Amino acid sequence: MSSLFSKLSLRETTAPNRIMVSPMCQYSCEGRDGHATDWHQVHLGSRAVGGAGIVMTEATAVEARGRISPEDLGIWDDAHVESLRRLTDFISSQGSIPAIQLAHAGWKGSTVRPRDGHDTIPADEDGGWTVAGPTTDSFPYDRPEPAIEPLDSEGIDGVIEAFGRAAERAVEAGFEVVEVHAAHGYLLHEFLSPVTNTREDDYGGDFEGRTRLTREVTAEVRERVPDGIPVFVRISATDWLPEPSWTVEESARLADCLAELGADLVDVSSGGISPNSYPDYQGPNYQLPLAEQIKNDTETDIAVGAVGAVTTPEQAEAIVANDRADLVIVGREHLRDPYFGLRAAAALGADVDGPPQYRGIVQD
Repeated sequence: MSSLFSKLSLRETTAPNRIMVSPMCQYSCEGRDGHATDWHQVHLGSRAVGGAGIVMTEATAVEARGRISPEDLGIWDDAHVESLRRLTDFISSQGSIPAIQLAHAGWKGSTVRPRDGHDTIPADEDGGWTVAGPTTDSFPYDRPEPAIEPLDSEGIDGVIEAFGRAAERAVEAGFEVVEVHAAHGYLLHEFLSPVTNTREDDYGGDFEGRTRLTREVTAEVRERVPDGIPVFVRISATDWLPEPSWTVEESARLADCLAELGADLVDVSSGGISPNSYPDYQGPNYQLPLAEQIKNDTETDIAVGAVGAVTTPEQAEAIVANDRADLVIVGREHLRDPYFGLRAAAALGADVDGPPQYRGIVQD
């Protein structure tokens, strides 16, 4: 029996295996309108055909100003539901679980897509907008433009409502897992980390203040989706910076808070708050110790997902078999091989047929 190919049941959703496609931005929406395109259909659909148990969208913006680039996927408008429904219908038809990551880029938004460079788009230029953040300061990034709007109480309420409405649209579009993106230096992480959150109100200062927005967003999303649908939260477990910064110990504490609010899994990544926040080691399983520490240190039974340089079936199998994480989240290897799931099943001797069109070929 393969541990990797055991089912994962969270609430009323059961994934056929423990492999998830990591959310990976494609920067491929046409017309800057946030609508899913044929590219998204093929990109996500092929990984469902390829045997992934859960297929998650890229970071999908809950507000237009919450995009990273003008070409990002969106779910801030009811009109987005139809194009997203096309994705979920196909993913479900292949036996995979369609999942969506709800995101707000904060002051890391209004940039050109990476393949066009790394420039910020000023708010007064075509395609640019005024971004939101915990303060007016974009430290440690040198980004004087676009202007940053520090979120006041009304703005914070608007962000929470935007996540809630996006969660409702996600359910309407057919997603069976909803994830809150609180990692990689985007808005919720900007509030979590003392590196970027220097507020002196109820949303800054100590652990309670800095985690408040993430906790309130998670509670709102949990409230807006049916009880049977799992809620995930992606976090950066550490800033990889000297303290004061966000730490893995705080992440374990936050995971327990999220579990009490109804979150079902914490998706453990790291870094992103600073261009200088990188670990010394970035080889295979480089983030796994963070996921394992959170799994061991939490007092609740929240599930844990591990991501980062997982490239082989045997590596993924060992993570689950040794109870180091409950879910293996695979990004770049899924880009190299959309059929990683089927290849892993063959390598591990799992009884997985795959799509009839490919049977006896992909798994040879």
